[in-house]
Amino acid sequence: MSIKFGLFVPQGWRMDLVEIDDPVEQYEAMTAVAKLADAGPWDSVWVYDHFHTVPEPTINTTFEAWTVSSTLARDTSRVKIGQMVGCNGYRQPSLFAKIASTVDVASHGRLYAGLGAGWYEQEWKAYGYEWADVPERMRAFREAVEIVHRMWTEEKPVFEGRHYRVDGPINEPKGAGGRKPDLWLGGGGEKVTLKLVAKYADGCNVGGGDPELIAQKLAVLRRHCDEQGTDYDRIAKSTSLNVAEGTGVAEVREQVERIAEAGADYVILYIPRVAYDHAPMQAIAEEVIPRFS
Repeated sequence: MSIKFGLFVPQGWRMDLVEIDDPVEQYEAMTAVAKLADAGPWDSVWVYDHFHTVPEPTINTTFEAWTVSSTLARDTSRVKIGQMVGCNGYRQPSLFAKIASTVDVASHGRLYAGLGAGWYEQEWKAYGYEWADVPERMRAFREAVEIVHRMWTEEKPVFEGRHYRVDGPINEPKGAGGRKPDLWLGGGGEKVTLKLVAKYADGCNVGGGDPELIAQKLAVLRRHCDEQGTDYDRIAKSTSLNVAEGTGVAEVREQVERIAEAGADYVILYIPRVAYDHAPMQAIAEEVIPRFS
């Protein structure tokens, strides 16, 4: 099985820009990683949709995901650009669809528009968003995915739900080249999220790099695809892999092999300290990615 590879750029959320003082230089360090990925052989670059750092909120830079996506769309020419994933609670779904359509055009059709239900409670409350328990967030997410899909496939959709309503919004252009953006959904919920993937999505992200969990979730996704009459093979089946600092290329290659055996065909890597040192990224590009192409 061939594997495609994506790379998280250093955005600040994981405290990965703190050694750079000037915010302009921080942004340029992030952009430099994206430009290097654009030179190949990476398929995509990715950002997180968060406002505060982890593992705890600190007074440090975290650049906003869609602003970053739009600038990277113009600073690169080849790689796809994605969010893993956009938080549904932060933007009304019709606005999400409009933003994504615009960025897809700006990138000449290179957008992977990521959407998920959200989880960072402290961040929601700090920014004034109303926090809800998991079942309520999932109900909102289900409605949101349908609205986004309809914003990209209908001229003036009408939707009346428990959480959202739209009344004939016009979304033009819907994307580059007369097609809708690719929609990727994040999360492994077996009753809601994976069913939505089967019905609406072009890609998913499951398992957090754990081969056993990836295999479990993809088996559920395959069942939903069979029930929906969806071609399972057309969906990009991704997982995120955090490369521990000091991990060698051989170990990364072994991890990807296990992930591939579990059924994933897309790996999105987070490489620590890539803002300051491009060597590990380049080593993976030269010694890992060609093994799976």
